[in-house]
Amino acid sequence: MICVAVTYVIKEGHEAEAIELFERLTEATRAESGCRMYLAHRSTTDPRRFFLYEQYDDQAALDAHRAAPHFERYAKQGLFSILETRMPELYAPLEG
Repeated sequence: MICVAVTYVIKEGHEAEAIELFERLTEATRAESGCRMYLAHRSTTDPRRFFLYEQYDDQAALDAHRAAPHFERYAKQGLFSILETRMPELYAPLEG
């Protein structure tokens, strides 16, 4: 399994647009066969800050997600165009 944790800061005035894009991306991504979890969060103290937590079966499933038409539409062409910052991190679970 591979996990992705991404913190986004959205440009001021685009918060509602970001919520809509996250909702559409979430619905489409959860339908992917290799997706185990996809959950967007919004900060309780900063309305422009969002956190995305994702889990995929493996790197191939993550690569398939990033190549999907909905990722192109809602992330690359949508969210990325209204970002102030984006900080992604990849994680693997501890086996123990």
